[in-house]
Amino acid sequence: MDVALKKPSDLAADEREAWAEFVANDAALASPYFALDFAECCEEVRDDTRVVTVRENGVPVGFLPLHTGKFGFARPLAGPLGDVHGVIGEPGRPVDLMAWLKGAGIPIFLFHSALASQPAFRPHTLGYDGGWIIDVSDGFDAWHENRRSINSKIVRNIRTRFRRLEEAEGGHRFTMHDTRPEAMAQMLAWKRAQYCESGVFDVFSVAWTRKLLEAVLRRRSDTFWGVCSSLEIDGKFAAVHVGMASERLVQYWFPAYDRDLGAISPGLVLMVESARRAAEAGQKGVDLGPGQFAFKKDLATYQVGLAGGYCAPAGWAGAARKAVLDTSDWAHPERTGTVSRITGKAMRKLNRLTGFYGV
Repeated sequence: MDVALKKPSDLAADEREAWAEFVANDAALASPYFALDFAECCEEVRDDTRVVTVRENGVPVGFLPLHTGKFGFARPLAGPLGDVHGVIGEPGRPVDLMAWLKGAGIPIFLFHSALASQPAFRPHTLGYDGGWIIDVSDGFDAWHENRRSINSKIVRNIRTRFRRLEEAEGGHRFTMHDTRPEAMAQMLAWKRAQYCESGVFDVFSVAWTRKLLEAVLRRRSDTFWGVCSSLEIDGKFAAVHVGMASERLVQYWFPAYDRDLGAISPGLVLMVESARRAAEAGQKGVDLGPGQFAFKKDLATYQVGLAGGYCAPAGWAGAARKAVLDTSDWAHPERTGTVSRITGKAMRKLNRLTGFYGV
């Protein structure tokens, strides 16, 4: 086994081809998070973006994209912003994650939303969460009927919100590919105000996070593109979502809305309309990400298991960092699920430093 650590832009032609083939042949890798395009977007905004590449008998067999950090705390792409990550390789091929990291010279890898279905992470997992998926693989109407049969109340609520939208003065407009800079600016303004009011760390106070969204929105290929969708009422923004998509899945990443329009629930309306448009485009679903939020539970058809923990190859550096982590439960600061149990300010600070500031 030959292990190397490379920038995404430095991958050889056969590695790029293998990456694309692995993603295309594995339904678990449908999210745009697994696209090489996304890794290259991360490379545009963070100098520590790397890919652990593995070859056997000269043939590429697997990849693990990550941020190395300045002092050895490696994290998945986009750090705490990432909703899902994992090994990109041939389904069913055994992966020794410890050997991969040791071969790449990485002392410790902290993960928070790795695919729980991948055996490579199981020996290193401390807790589990789940990403919520709106399944439109059989069409929007099939999803709608599924929700009605399970929770008729949420379906009635959606109908009421759309009726109120139709009745709103000044009319309304959905723009599913909104290229106006004002749309993203409005999302950022609403989101940052929300963070401030709730006391949650403002992820957009770190420059690279805003630049990452800009890089994603500039990128477009057959299997990856940025998404900025909006709902306007009476000529003014009512809701905006900034995310990304693959040909199979929409990643609903950063939604925000005007709270003064609560009677219409513009955020909910835009989310449901996005699912309808995804179904019309032939995509299989909308990934709402993890988190114990009522709207996700109401809209999602099922969950994808996610794992959180760390992997520290043998050696004094890894052992020292492992000892630090053993003092607290592994956690993600913005979530409230099983993986998100957090004990003490020290762990929150460590997570922030390693995740957002690349320490």
